[in-house]
Amino acid sequence: MIPDMASLGRILIAVGAAILCLGLFLTIAARVPLLNDLGRLPGDFVWRRGSTTVYLPIATSLVVSLVLSIILGVILRR
Repeated sequence: MIPDMASLGRILIAVGAAILCLGLFLTIAARVPLLNDLGRLPGDFVWRRGSTTVYLPIATSLVVSLVLSIILGVILRR
């Protein structure tokens, strides 16, 4: 199914707005101490061996998932 031009335009505007919001959030997060440490929580595992680094942000993923679930639950409640 090919969307018409108006639908495609709305989709592109929505994607652009989402990218803009993410960029603003990341810019603000760099200045907020609590959000700045989000990638370095206890439970985020980092293994370094030689020139190889493996990063598993388990705790950060759980926190982000919980926050997004709460936000979307409040927004989408009917």
